[in-house]
Amino acid sequence: MSKYAVIQLQGKQYQVVEGETLVVDLLDHEEGKKFDITDVLLVADEGKITVGQPTVPKAKVTMNVVSHGRSKKLRVAQYKSKSRYRKVYGHRQHQSTVEVEKISA
Repeated sequence: MSKYAVIQLQGKQYQVVEGETLVVDLLDHEEGKKFDITDVLLVADEGKITVGQPTVPKAKVTMNVVSHGRSKKLRVAQYKSKSRYRKVYGHRQHQSTVEVEKISA
C-alpha cells in the first residue's frame, strides 16, 4: 500500500490516502477551501510506520472541502405494544465531502 495516515477529525478516526474523497460530518469550512489537520495519529510511507504518542509531531494532512450536503433519509419508528402508539420520524444528517490532497510527515 502507498502512503496513508490515520487522522482524528471531529472526535472520529479515519484512515486516509492521498487523492481519496471522504464523507464526514458537516465542517465549518467553505466549499473549495483548503485546511490542514494536525491531529495525525499514524503515518505509513512505503513500509515505514510512524505511530504518534498521541500524535505524530510535524505531521499534517491537507484537505479540500469539495461540497456540503445531506445524507439519505433515515426512517426512525417508535412503537409501543398494546397501546396503539406508532410514530415515524425522518432524519437527514448534514455532511461534507472532502478530498485528501497531501500527507506530509
